[in-house]
Amino acid sequence: MKLKNIVIGLAAMTLTLASCSSGKTQLPYFKDLDVESYNIPVGDFAVKIVPDDELLINVSAEDPLAVEAYTVPYQHPRQRDFNFPATQTKESFVMTNRKSNLTLQPYVVSPEGFINFPVLGKIHVAGMTLQGLTDYLTEKISEKVVDPIVTVELTNFHVNVIGEVNRPGLFVVNSERYSVLDALASAGDLTSYGERNNVLIIREEDGQRKVHRLDLNKAEALNSPYFYLRQNDVVYVEPNTVKQANARVDSDRQYRLSMTSVIVSAASVIASLAISLLR
Repeated sequence: MKLKNIVIGLAAMTLTLASCSSGKTQLPYFKDLDVESYNIPVGDFAVKIVPDDELLINVSAEDPLAVEAYTVPYQHPRQRDFNFPATQTKESFVMTNRKSNLTLQPYVVSPEGFINFPVLGKIHVAGMTLQGLTDYLTEKISEKVVDPIVTVELTNFHVNVIGEVNRPGLFVVNSERYSVLDALASAGDLTSYGERNNVLIIREEDGQRKVHRLDLNKAEALNSPYFYLRQNDVVYVEPNTVKQANARVDSDRQYRLSMTSVIVSAASVIASLAISLLR
């Protein structure tokens, strides 16, 4: 009777521990960060224009007719050319000029880094920031237009987040200031199997893919040039050793089940043949 009570008690304890451990735990970032004493300067988050970027440029002024020459209406997609503003089929990339009621289209930066802007001609924009291009266009247009207002937007800023996150996917970014933490938040944060000390950032720069690893357990990651993301960055969260071990076990289990199924099927076929031959 005593043995039976001991067994029941152990079983109840096991179930209790299992239920406690199965709950979600919020794993911390930046474990070495002392909030009261650690000051971190904000890094450079300004996005620089690169080839194949899509720029939405709007020019307005008190006199709409004065800036009409700097505004190119939307064209059919078949007319797309690197020497002219690029046409996109996505309606989200189309913007309406409220004063002139014209539908604008993005400019695609050529492989050499140029756009062909009305009146001003070819402009080398690769390497400029959005604010830098805004200031440049404002200065040039001001030579002929009184108090022009120029806005420049990047319409193809998106980031891929894959691996051990709750909602992997492609995320469209509407702000220049977008960090790896913003990307992980968009993806529903890391799963409990995600390696926080080994988050991979894949970036295209100067025609090459560069790879950098961030340790989000350490505050120094906040100072990394890869902390703020760029257009077309890929954020990959690797699985930890527990997830990898589980994957290997699952793979082995599936292999054994597959082999067992093959053996059983083969035995069944052989048995059927033997029965038919003995008849």
